[in-house]
Amino acid sequence: MPDLGICIVNWNTRELLDRCLQSIHEHAGALSVDVIVVDNASSDGSADMVSAKHPWVRLTANADNRYYAAANNQGLRELDAPYKLLLNPDIEVHAGSLETLVRFLQGNHHAGAVAPRLRGPDGKVQFTCRAFPGPDVVLYEALGLSRLFPRSRRFGKYRMTWWDYNDARPVDQPMASALLLRGDVLKPGRLFDEQFPMFFNDVDLCRRLWDVGWEVWFTPEAEMTHLGGASTRQVRREMVIESHRSFLAYYRKHYWRKINPVAYGAAVLLLQAGLWARLATRRWMTDVRTEG
Repeated sequence: MPDLGICIVNWNTRELLDRCLQSIHEHAGALSVDVIVVDNASSDGSADMVSAKHPWVRLTANADNRYYAAANNQGLRELDAPYKLLLNPDIEVHAGSLETLVRFLQGNHHAGAVAPRLRGPDGKVQFTCRAFPGPDVVLYEALGLSRLFPRSRRFGKYRMTWWDYNDARPVDQPMASALLLRGDVLKPGRLFDEQFPMFFNDVDLCRRLWDVGWEVWFTPEAEMTHLGGASTRQVRREMVIESHRSFLAYYRKHYWRKINPVAYGAAVLLLQAGLWARLATRRWMTDVRTEG
């Protein structure tokens, strides 16, 4: 059995995937790793590149795009390791980062998952951890209070903009761009919920881990570079709509029975208004750029 299993879901990010796999190969350290790439019918030659340049990687080439949640479930079911890393193809692993994450879970038995600190290509720390999006968070985001008072623990609660990411701590939900999980927390029924094909599947997974007693952590001791949104940028408008649809589905699943129906209805209206505002603004900006 390998020390670490790594699952990478790819869609049309061949060059980034090549760099990601090379970084794993260079920085696995003393760990034995089993890497599986699930390619969602890329048209840029990603699958051929993996076969030709990285024969040590297991490849699952889907005939169609099964999206993030279902494709990750494919890979996770194939991996047999005590620790399983969800990794996006636009991540570059740093020296020692994989070993640090594994050691963290080995030494923290209440932790079911841990995420590293991610930096952008410019070296700046990315805000990758968030609180669960309860009704209060929806209100603060809709009213713009989170942007007016980003250093407030109350109004900046969702994006955790009050925090500098310099200490290890439990967090509600780190991004799954790089997220290490214990293999035994991913029992049947605890994989990704495929009603969230692209967004909020990681939020839902973390919510379910916390609900059954596992802690989810962040540590700055492990660092990786994250380009960010390499696949979703290719279909930005569709992803904005899908993000809002998934938010509403997450709300129905986790909050419908917990809050007043009037409050739920108000949250839905605020989310819908936010969606159309974002789409209208993006269309206007596109028109301006085109005319210019």
